[in-house]
Amino acid sequence: MSLADTPRTLPLWQRLLFLVPVLGGISRELIYGPKDTIWYALATFFSAWGTAILLFGLPGLYIPALTLVPVMFVVLILITWA
Repeated sequence: MSLADTPRTLPLWQRLLFLVPVLGGISRELIYGPKDTIWYALATFFSAWGTAILLFGLPGLYIPALTLVPVMFVVLILITWA
C-alpha cells in the first residue's frame, strides 16, 4: 500500500497518531490497509504479551492486564452509550 491511497487532509488526532514510531505504522495499516491486517495486529499483540510472560514471569502477565483496565472502562462506556 502506498501513501497515495490515504486522504489528503487527515484530522489532527490521526496525524498525531501516525507520527508515533511503532504504533503509527500499525494504525495506518489498520485504518487504510487490507481487512486482514487486524488479525496480524492481534497476533503481534498476543505474541508480545506471551514473550513478556516468558521473560518477566508473573509481572509480565499482570502489568499489561492492569494497563488494559482503563481501556476496558472506555469500551464499556462506549457500549452503554450507544
